[in-house]
Amino acid sequence: MPAPTPAELTEYAARRQRLIRAMGPTGVAIIPSAREVIRNRDAHYRFRQDSDFLYLSGFNEPDSLLVLVPNRKEGEFLMFVRPRDAAREIWDGRRAGPEGAVSRYGADQAFVIDEFDKQLQDLLAGRERVFYTFGEHPEWDPKIAACVREIREVSRRGAAAPTDFVALETTLHEQRLIKTEAELELIRHACAVTAGAHVRAMRATRPGGWEWAVAAEIHHEFERHGMECGYGSIVGGGDNACILHYKENESPLNDGDLLLIDAGGEYRGYTADITRTFPINGTYSGAQKAVYEVVLAAQVAAIAELTAGNASSRPHEVATRALTEGMVALGLLSGDVDSLIADGKHRQFYMHGTGHWLGLDVHDVGRYKIDGVARPFQPGMVMTVEPGLYIAPGTPGIDPRFHGIGIRIEDDVLVTASGPEVLTHGVPKTVAEVEAVMRG
Repeated sequence: MPAPTPAELTEYAARRQRLIRAMGPTGVAIIPSAREVIRNRDAHYRFRQDSDFLYLSGFNEPDSLLVLVPNRKEGEFLMFVRPRDAAREIWDGRRAGPEGAVSRYGADQAFVIDEFDKQLQDLLAGRERVFYTFGEHPEWDPKIAACVREIREVSRRGAAAPTDFVALETTLHEQRLIKTEAELELIRHACAVTAGAHVRAMRATRPGGWEWAVAAEIHHEFERHGMECGYGSIVGGGDNACILHYKENESPLNDGDLLLIDAGGEYRGYTADITRTFPINGTYSGAQKAVYEVVLAAQVAAIAELTAGNASSRPHEVATRALTEGMVALGLLSGDVDSLIADGKHRQFYMHGTGHWLGLDVHDVGRYKIDGVARPFQPGMVMTVEPGLYIAPGTPGIDPRFHGIGIRIEDDVLVTASGPEVLTHGVPKTVAEVEAVMRG
C-alpha cells in the first residue's frame, strides 16, 4: 500500500482527533500493528495491517505501535516502528523508519520499536484511562500490565497510575461504524471492481469447467485493478453451495448444477462482499428458479428495511419471514409461519444471519445492540444483505428436485438519509438478467 496522499493524511488526522476527543484529556491509547505470520518454513502470508492501526494511520508495516496521548506537550501522535536496516530491506522491502513515520505519515514523534519499553512509564504516568484491548496482543499485554504495576508502586511519590482500562470496542469501533465520505469512496470502488469480477465469472462459467478456474477469473479482475481478496473466495458448484464456508474450490462444474460465488475484493483496506448463485449451463431449472425467486424476494424486502431509524434487526426479521413463507409454499416446511419461526424450524434451511457490518473488516466492527436492544440504523452505516436457502442432498421428506440446491444472494448496502443505496448494483440478480449475461 503506498504512503498516504495529503488528502488521506488529513483524513487520518481527523480520525485520530475524533478518538482523542472521545478518550478525554486524561486518556492514552495504545494500538499495536498486525504481526507477520509464517505460512510454512521461511515463507510468510501476505501481510495485512491491523484494521484499527490502518484506520488511524495508513501505515502498513508490522512490528509497530501507535500511541495517542491527548495534550502531550511534545505531540499527541506517537509511533514506534522498525528501524531502517539496509541489509534487511534488500531481502524484505523498504521500511519507513522513524523519520518516514514523521515525514510521510504525520506522526508528531516517532521512535524505533525497541524504545517503547523505556518510554511506556512516562506515557502512562498521570493518565487515568488506558484505551487498549487486552487479550488480542499477547506480546504487549504483559508489558503494559507490568508497567502499570510499577507506576502503582511508586505512585505515592509521583504521578498516579491509570485506574481504568477501556477496550477499543467502546470508542474506536463505534467511530469506525459510521463511514466518512472518504471511506465510502474507497468502498464504492471496491464494490464496482468486485461487481465486474462477478459478471466476468458468470461469462466464464461453462459445464465441464472447474471451480478453481472460475475463482482465477475473479482474482485476475481484482489484481488487474490493484486489489486483492478481502477474504477467501467461495466458489461452490452443485452440492458444495450447501456448505456455507466452502473454500476448497476444487470440484468440476456439472451441467444442470448451480454455482454459488461469494467473493469480495479489497481496495486500500476496504472490502466488498458479494454473493451470486447462477446456473452453470446458463438456464435455471424449474426447481432452481422456484427456490431462487424465494431468496431474491426475501433479499429485496430486507434491503428496503435499511432505512435510517429502523432497528438494525429488521432486515433479518423481514428476510426470515419471507423465506419461511417461501419454504412453506415450496413444501420444504409445513405449518403456521409464526410458529415455525418461533420454534426455529426455518433454521434447517436458513441457518445464518441476513447481514453484517462492512468496512475495513469484511465482518466489520460496531455493536449490533445497545443495552440489549437492536440499535437503529444511521446514515453512513454499511451492511451486507445476504439471505439464502440450503437444501442438503438427501434431506428426508423433501422433493428430490430440490436436493443439493444452495442459493445465497448478497449485496452491500449504504444507509443514507433518503433510504438504502445498493453499492453492488452492478451485478445482475434477477433470473432474466443473470441468464441474459450468461448468454452474452
